Amino acid sequence: MKRSYLTTLECSRCGEQADPAQLNSVCPACGKVLFARYDLEAASKAMTKESLLGREKSMWRYREVMPVLDDANIVSLGEGMTPLLHTERLGKTLGLNGLFIKDEGFNPTGSFKARGMSAAVSRAKELGVTSIAIPSAGNAAAAIAAYCARAGINATVFMPVDAPHIAKGESKLAGARVYLVNGLIGDAGRIVKENREQNGWWDISTLKEPYRAEGKKTMGYELAEQFNWSLPDVIVYPTGGGTGIVGMWKAFEEMETLGWIDSERPRMVAVQTEGCAPIVRAFERGDEFAEPIKDAHTIASGLRVPGAIGDYLILDALRSSGGTAVRVADSDLAAAMHEIGRREGISSCLEGAATFVGLRVLVERGQVGADETIVLLNTGSALTTPHVLEADFPVWEE
Repeated sequence: MKRSYLTTLECSRCGEQADPAQLNSVCPACGKVLFARYDLEAASKAMTKESLLGREKSMWRYREVMPVLDDANIVSLGEGMTPLLHTERLGKTLGLNGLFIKDEGFNPTGSFKARGMSAAVSRAKELGVTSIAIPSAGNAAAAIAAYCARAGINATVFMPVDAPHIAKGESKLAGARVYLVNGLIGDAGRIVKENREQNGWWDISTLKEPYRAEGKKTMGYELAEQFNWSLPDVIVYPTGGGTGIVGMWKAFEEMETLGWIDSERPRMVAVQTEGCAPIVRAFERGDEFAEPIKDAHTIASGLRVPGAIGDYLILDALRSSGGTAVRVADSDLAAAMHEIGRREGISSCLEGAATFVGLRVLVERGQVGADETIVLLNTGSALTTPHVLEADFPVWEE
């Protein structure tokens, strides 16, 4: 019988342990990110590569290394196992033979946020949480609203006034209480923090609780499985809060311990925009932490994160893997969305399009090879930003 081998929570910075049976946010000793840890030796006996063949086509196929102890508490809409597409025509435009897109737009709420929210809400249900609050730039709000609705948990969402209209509407559709904030996602996060105790909210801000990363890490497990238990040479990821990079990097470590992959790692590449690039700036300076960006601005709402609590984890993954960080211009994103759609039929969000623009930078710098295997993470569907698709169309005259 499948079950979780969760054993403890461990600080990713100082190693302090925390009890997973209690509601936790960040490390009680140093305030940094807590990671869920598992008995991987025992898990490796229960979960083998062969055992995966008959399992459900969702991220919960990796139950043994997910943080929910009782299957009855899993809150799922079918998230995960998204397509990995070989994009030959798109690759040829850059002289690349092995370009792939992992298309997270196929997730239930239209973005990769569904993975993290499924894991976090499932664990919240298991721990008896009745009310959740979250700051969001857009897609996370739609996802938390949907999963809380399915779990019967109250959801309260705080979003910047100029967050995508579709995300506001989806959140309301799923019954969340939605409040708009005159400011950025950091301002929304401050409001949640200041009001969570008096309102009885569990705050599941990005990496300020241990479980969203567990959902996101399944992208790493899926990539290994979809590449027949090898890993690509390069992974290019649009980086706001960076949970995806952090989660995938954790997954690679776990899979090596499970005996599924070797010690080789993809070069991890973070892509941010010129108006909000704290990780890029810190990477270039050689800093361990990323100083928040003042007056952050970008048309890609998911990338408008001035400062990330997991900055040190993102930067460590980039450097340990021999990867890099690049900034791209807002003015190139919409055109990249259309090029991806025109050449491959893939519905890419602005953030996903940023990875293609970033890849162009890598090609120009000579940082990727023509025959390397490269994966772009398209983190959501173009339908999450429908305003970008608006255009004037000719009317056929009879």
